[in-house]
Amino acid sequence: MHTYPCLLEPYDFGFLTLRNRMVMGAMHTRIETLDQPLARQVQFFRERARGEVGLILTGGYAPNLAGRMEEDAPVLERLEQLAPHLAVTRAVHEEGGRIVLQILHAGRYAKHPLCVGPTELRAPINRHTPRALTPEGIAQTVQAIAHTARLAQEAGYDGVEIMGSEGYLLNEFTSPCTNLRSDTYGGSFENRIRFPIETVAAVRAAVGARFLLIYRISAIDLVQDGLTGAETAQLAQRLQQAGVDMLNTGVGWHESAIPTIAASVPRAAWEFAVHNIKRAVSIPVIASNRISTPEVGERLLAGGAADFVSMARPLLADPEFAAKTRKGRADLINSCIACNQACLDHIFTERAASCLVNPRAGRELDYPTGRAATPRRIAVAGGGAAGMAFAVYAAERGHEVALYEAGPDLGGLLNLARRIPGKSEFNETLRYFQARLAELGVTVALGRRVTAADLRAGGYDAVVVATGVTPRLPDIDGIDHPKVALYDDVLSGRRRVGARVALIGAGGIAFDTAEFLLGDTEESLSPEQFRQHWGIDASLRNPGGVKDIPPRAPRRVIHMLQRSPEKPGARLGKSTGWILKTRLKRAGVQMISGATYHRIDDAGLTYSCHGVTEVLPVDDVIVCAGQMVQDELSRSLAGSGMRVETIGGARRAVELDAARAIEEALRLGHAF
Repeated sequence: MHTYPCLLEPYDFGFLTLRNRMVMGAMHTRIETLDQPLARQVQFFRERARGEVGLILTGGYAPNLAGRMEEDAPVLERLEQLAPHLAVTRAVHEEGGRIVLQILHAGRYAKHPLCVGPTELRAPINRHTPRALTPEGIAQTVQAIAHTARLAQEAGYDGVEIMGSEGYLLNEFTSPCTNLRSDTYGGSFENRIRFPIETVAAVRAAVGARFLLIYRISAIDLVQDGLTGAETAQLAQRLQQAGVDMLNTGVGWHESAIPTIAASVPRAAWEFAVHNIKRAVSIPVIASNRISTPEVGERLLAGGAADFVSMARPLLADPEFAAKTRKGRADLINSCIACNQACLDHIFTERAASCLVNPRAGRELDYPTGRAATPRRIAVAGGGAAGMAFAVYAAERGHEVALYEAGPDLGGLLNLARRIPGKSEFNETLRYFQARLAELGVTVALGRRVTAADLRAGGYDAVVVATGVTPRLPDIDGIDHPKVALYDDVLSGRRRVGARVALIGAGGIAFDTAEFLLGDTEESLSPEQFRQHWGIDASLRNPGGVKDIPPRAPRRVIHMLQRSPEKPGARLGKSTGWILKTRLKRAGVQMISGATYHRIDDAGLTYSCHGVTEVLPVDDVIVCAGQMVQDELSRSLAGSGMRVETIGGARRAVELDAARAIEEALRLGHAF
């Protein structure tokens, strides 16, 4: 059992005590767009407060209509809007928690015609051109933010967080890359920080001294002509003087071409930027971004880099993160794997956020905890993501579950995924499922390919078939040539691959296989290599903390081909696909669309594209052309009298991923 004395130490502000140093960072979830929005939000926050996190930050609320991130984004500007907030704060306080409202003015990132900014310079990630705020408009915005803070106080919040990072309005004013003004709010550093300093002073005057005031400062902008580390430290000092109680740290602007929270980013990769602020002030500083385990959080605090750690998505993945940390049961934490698939990708496609490893997040009302009315004996065939997840969910409801896996280990395709650079976090998912299955008393039989006869003789009430998929072999002349390998043979290490490679297919599996073959296995684990690859200046002397990226020679020559005429990678994750495509482009991977395959032989792969036939003289042709279901067992059990259900890849192989598999497992587990 591990102990975490720094994480678990309370903090007393004199007027407010936080029970530990763990903070649930602000997240835009879009839960409010679902049916029963208030009940869902209340239960969402209640469960995280019950899970013992020290402080909860809400998603951002705009202080006025211009500050909304989207047309339907939440605003807090009138007394009549307080009722739902009172319900949320009451629920959190009933569970012994503390909660702070984040005030976010989107500035030029606002996706509507009312957006404003320091100038009329349009953001590269927004189609709307902002209107430049006049001095009168700035003064009105300052008062609007202060008014929202006062309303938050009336609503029972323990404080507010002013969003001043990630390229939103206040950050746009501090940075010379977006602040091109020539009046008293532009030009010199002193002028550029005037707006946030006036905002903090106005908020403090509105709420008084005994109300927590947090400012989220950009620890590193990661854009050209952003602030230097020295300027950031000076801003932090001025914010402290203006009345801020605590500084939270943001990393990078949304338009930055450097990943900040994806799985390819090493854990605690931004420690150097947080520490720069910590050294400059005497008030508490919160570290954020890629802090997903108690061990990482404890190290940051013990090393003096920060006083608190912010974990947003880890509290989506496991609302009991803090309680399990206190109990010394980190092995039972369902860790965030930073995949972004069900959280950020949902938000960017106008869906409510959830979590790949915990699809119950945001849907707590749909899947209440509790035991089933009638316990049953259930057999699960297949120990991949779907099978393990269903076994856990069913056992939590009081069913007696036996899990059969034909291979020597649990995990299924997760065992391949975790070998891919940037996806080693799947090790945490496997660790969690193994620990949880043991704790729940699920019978696990490895190396056992269970048959229909076994299941009929076992006296089970139901069988859940989660036997997964098998790679699909396309119909190409020479597909049985020795040069040909399937992606699972390559990713498992069973097949050695030469220096020149052709990949048939350009979907997620092909991109993962290309990443694997490029061999940058240490980058997601080594902050130094990560910074070198993406051009990050750890000294913070360069404006924005960015520098030139040195060229690198790739380990292999890789060609990626697909039959479809669409751009390769078009269906990759909204928030992470660009990372994969950027990395592969820098490594010289050739991507070919609209290919017609003719044959594979000793000469290599012959194909044609746009009427031109070519031969790729490759050493290996790796097939990444999708999967087929393995559902023979369910067909063999037809007429057995048992209830038979099929989930995951065994049910549908198209666009298979762990998110869909685990969500299906949750839905079925609660149907028993």
